Amino acid sequence: MDGSLESKRLALEARLKGLDKVAVAYSGGVDSAFLAYAAYQALGNRMLAVIADSPSLARSQYDDALQFAREQGIPLRVVETAELESPEYARNDANRCFHCKDELFTVMERIRVEDGYAAVAYGKNTDDDGDFRPGQRAAELHHVVAPLAEAGLSKAEVRELARGAGLRLWDKPASACLASRIEYGRPVTREALQAVERAEDALRNLGFRQFRVRHHGEIARIEIAREEMSAVFSDGMADRIARAVKEAGFRFVALDLEGYRSGSMNALLPLGDVVARRS
Repeated sequence: MDGSLESKRLALEARLKGLDKVAVAYSGGVDSAFLAYAAYQALGNRMLAVIADSPSLARSQYDDALQFAREQGIPLRVVETAELESPEYARNDANRCFHCKDELFTVMERIRVEDGYAAVAYGKNTDDDGDFRPGQRAAELHHVVAPLAEAGLSKAEVRELARGAGLRLWDKPASACLASRIEYGRPVTREALQAVERAEDALRNLGFRQFRVRHHGEIARIEIAREEMSAVFSDGMADRIARAVKEAGFRFVALDLEGYRSGSMNALLPLGDVVARRS
């Protein structure tokens, strides 16, 4: 580990110890998992990882998150969130992520007060400042701290620290919530989330690693990482993909030739919406 990264790791450790007692928003992705791990190393049982058992979190991700916490001995609490009951969330405009995180942090704030935690923390890193992420406004509203970003850690550096710590998920593909796959303006429903989840489980079972299934009503637009794209056109794979995705609940299956890219649905937003919600 180079000196710069080590100094950031020490800054993270110092920040966590300074919080004394912290509840960590945990989803099982690399950032939140490493933050929970680092908090446990720094604070022991004076930290708590909190995961929402939500329809927008794929069961495979949820199960893996529970397993990782068990492997590391991280104290964990499962809570239920009710974002699907919120009309503001379900209508799925550019502010959807705000309403989701507002619900999560409201629940976590109750835990913080009732159990005497000094702060709620989440896994924002420095790269997140360059993207359109309305959930960060919810974090600011609830005074949620971001120890990874405060220590100056980028996504790549978080992965490197996780690798150095021997954490199996250090190279886990990014995994945003299922609702992020549904085109803006199309209501977020339990049925739509389940269709996306079934289709993505099918692609994973076919051997693909980095991909998204974007929900456009009857059409599933599949993004697959460029380095994996050639596999689509070999050994009848395209037919297997089409069959599996249709069985998941879609009528048409389209392959996006631009490949996988994070946040591609944001390109469909009017520029004014993005600028207004970043300000």
